[in-house]
Amino acid sequence: MSKLKGTLSAAAAEVAARLTASLALVEGRRMGAGAGVVWREDGLVLTNNHVISSRRDHARVTLADDRQFDARVLARDAEVDLALLEIEGGGEFPAARIGDSRALRVGELVFAIGHPWGLRNTVTGGIISHLTTAHTEGPRKEFSVIRTDARLAPGNSGGPLVNAAGEVVGLNAMILGGDQGIAIPSAVAQEFIAAAGVQETTAEEPTRVHAEWL
Repeated sequence: MSKLKGTLSAAAAEVAARLTASLALVEGRRMGAGAGVVWREDGLVLTNNHVISSRRDHARVTLADDRQFDARVLARDAEVDLALLEIEGGGEFPAARIGDSRALRVGELVFAIGHPWGLRNTVTGGIISHLTTAHTEGPRKEFSVIRTDARLAPGNSGGPLVNAAGEVVGLNAMILGGDQGIAIPSAVAQEFIAAAGVQETTAEEPTRVHAEWL
């Protein structure tokens, strides 16, 4: 048993170290901040739509090495609570490895990384509790979501949910009932990014989902 604990501990530490480099602090509102994931090396950053004020088309992004950049909002979708940012000025950035959320199984070990209560680069762990759907009042009507018991708090919004292989399988978005977290699956995020290449979604009013935003 002690050997198993040691193996799991080492794996968790390795995952945390690898993903922290791709984690961003995103400031898109007058008060408070959330997290984001460097999705591509060319500076695309994915976060939650509610992290960015509906009246803003720019945000401030701070990377793990404390470099700060202005970022332009390329696309946003309030229904699935996603926003795509582009770091201005060009360059190459440490992108995360993206996993396939469609392969997730209930009981699988996952880690949530973000900035809860302003504590940067904080890691919590848990399992996939349930794979389900969220119902909305928008045209999509419903979309897949991940439920996890990994501890989330304000500041985790937009941060990655990571599997044991160190791959981003979701984007943490909300707290449900105080002890469950909800993440947007990476497959939903990939669809959103693909659509953003041809059109920009600009829903102004967030869809009301019966949960507490982080």
